[in-house]
Amino acid sequence: MGMFSADVKDMQTEIMGIFEYLHAHPEVSMKEYGTTKFLRAKLEALGCRTYVFGDCPGVIAEIGEGKPVVGVRADMDALWQKVDGEFKANHSCGHDSHMTMVLGALMLLKKQKRLPKGTIRFIFQPAEEIGQGAKKMIEKGVVDDMEFLYGVHVRPIQETKNGRATPAILHGASNHINGTIIGEDAHGARPHLGTNAIEVAASLIHELAYIHVDPMIPHSVKMTKLHAGGESANIIPGQATFSLDLRAQTNEVMETLIEQVKSAANSIAEFYKVEISLTIPESLAAASVNPEATMIMAESIAEVLGRDKLDKALVTSGGEDFHFYSVKRPHLKATMLGLGCGLIPGLHHPHMTFDRNAMLSGMQILATAVLKTLGKNTNERDPLRSDIYIAK
Repeated sequence: MGMFSADVKDMQTEIMGIFEYLHAHPEVSMKEYGTTKFLRAKLEALGCRTYVFGDCPGVIAEIGEGKPVVGVRADMDALWQKVDGEFKANHSCGHDSHMTMVLGALMLLKKQKRLPKGTIRFIFQPAEEIGQGAKKMIEKGVVDDMEFLYGVHVRPIQETKNGRATPAILHGASNHINGTIIGEDAHGARPHLGTNAIEVAASLIHELAYIHVDPMIPHSVKMTKLHAGGESANIIPGQATFSLDLRAQTNEVMETLIEQVKSAANSIAEFYKVEISLTIPESLAAASVNPEATMIMAESIAEVLGRDKLDKALVTSGGEDFHFYSVKRPHLKATMLGLGCGLIPGLHHPHMTFDRNAMLSGMQILATAVLKTLGKNTNERDPLRSDIYIAK
C-alpha cells in the first residue's frame, strides 16, 4: 500500500467524515460558495497558504517553497438533476470524492517530516460540469508558473474495475450547440401558409446522420432537445429551439464536426426558406496528456496498488474541462488518474454509488505522484515500459 499506509489508517475516520459532509452539501456550477468556505477552513487549519477569488467560487492552497511548482486539481460542482421525483443538486459525478482525495493527499503530505524542495499547489476548481471552471482558473493565472498538474476522476465499473487504476484518461472533445428555427406559424387546417418547425428539425436530424469523418476516430452528433409549439394543438409551430450534442475523440475531428453541422443547418434552412441560427460555444477540449507525467502516475499506482493493478490509459468518450489546462498552457505536463472504485450504475446516474474505501488509495496515489515529481531529479525511479499504460 505504499509509503503512506500507516498515516491513511490513522486518518480514515476523518477522511470519511469530510466526504460525508461534501456529499451532503452539493452545490451547482459557479454557486459552490459553501463548499469553498468549508474547504478554506480545512486548508487554513492545516497551515496552508490559501487564496480565493472575488468573482467566483474556488480556493487555492499551497505548501512548500520554490521550484518546481506541482499542482493537484479537484473539481467542486454537483449536477442539477431529478432524484426520486425532486430536482436538486446532486453529487452523481464523484466530485465530492475528488475533493476528498485531493484534500486527503494534502493531509498526507503535511504529515511528512520533510518534503523535497518545491511548491505544491492544490486547486479546488468550480464549474467543471459547464466547462467553465478550468478556463476561469487559467484566466486567474493559477497554472502559469506550474510545471506538472495532476487530476483524478472516479471511473464506472464498465471502464475500470475496483482496486485498479489508470494513469491517464483520454477524454474526447465535446460541444453542446443550441439552435433556433425561425419560420411562420400556420393554422392546422392550412399547413401551406407556414412552415412546420418540427418537420424542419426532423430534416435536420436526417441530414446530421449523413455527417461522415474518419471512421477510425470515435465521434457522434445527435439532437438531444427539441421544443416547438405551445398548448394549442391546432397551430403548426413555425419556430422551435433545439440542442445538439457533439462528441469526438480528437480536437481536430471536433472542428470538422462543427463545420459540417453548420453546413447541414444552412442547407436545411435554404430548402425550407427559414432561418436557423446556431450558438456554438468553445468545445470542451480532448485530452492532451504528457508522457512524463503519465509515467510518474503509473509508477505511483504500481507502488500503492501493485503493478498488476495498473491499467492502460483509458480512452473514453466523456468530456472533462481538466484538459483545458494543458491545451491552453502547453508547457504543462499533465495527466489525470482514473480510479476504479466499483462505481455503479454509472456516472451522472441520480443514484450513483461506489466503494468509498477506494478514496484512501486515490489520495495515496496522488500524494506519491507529487513526491515522485518533486524528487524526480534526485531520486532513482523504477521505469515502466511505456506500452504498458500509454494507448497507441
